[in-house]
Amino acid sequence: MRNRKPVKRGPGRPRSASAIAHDRILDAVFELLQTQSIRDLQIQEVCRKAGVSKPTIYKWWPTKAAMVMAMFEQRMVRRLPPIEVLSAEKLIRVAVPGLIRLFNGPFGKVAAEMIAAGQSEPAVLREFRDRYVLKRRKVAVKALEDAYASGEMTRSVDPELLLDLIFGPIYFRLLVKHQPLDHAFGKDLLDYVLRRAVTVNVAGDHDAPSIRRVTKRN
Repeated sequence: MRNRKPVKRGPGRPRSASAIAHDRILDAVFELLQTQSIRDLQIQEVCRKAGVSKPTIYKWWPTKAAMVMAMFEQRMVRRLPPIEVLSAEKLIRVAVPGLIRLFNGPFGKVAAEMIAAGQSEPAVLREFRDRYVLKRRKVAVKALEDAYASGEMTRSVDPELLLDLIFGPIYFRLLVKHQPLDHAFGKDLLDYVLRRAVTVNVAGDHDAPSIRRVTKRN
């Protein structure tokens, strides 16, 4: 009988059984939500699909909402373009097409499901708002405030309102589906809002909102 060669392991410590079970649970949640709503999702069904017990799930997440949000963060939000180091205008121009792209896949279905379920289950909406919306919004507001302070942009509108003007129509089309949520829409939205809220007024109308670009002098 031949001696088998030892299996070569990659660098680093092997993953623990706990970490593997954690990932199986999130994978099961993701797969189940492709064919059913958050409201209909049952913990017991997740247990069967992931091959774990209920105590294992509740060890990490106290509620179904927290479990779904963990999947949303780890499987979907991480696919969004990073925005933490971008200037305000660049952040907006990167975030809008990135969000529209993901909203046209499983990310959009789960986001819409969480918003819908949150209307009758406050815990679901709270998880979605606090762990996703407000976290990314905080980064965007800070970028806008920094742009105002540095002179990159002239303050013409409250940053919270500006973000609503930009991202509100995206969520509206996601939920109502009255018009396509596509790249062309995103481009038109950006051009319209930024031209009126934060771009240079080439016509010389000093009453119009404007962005003042800082140019370096030699």
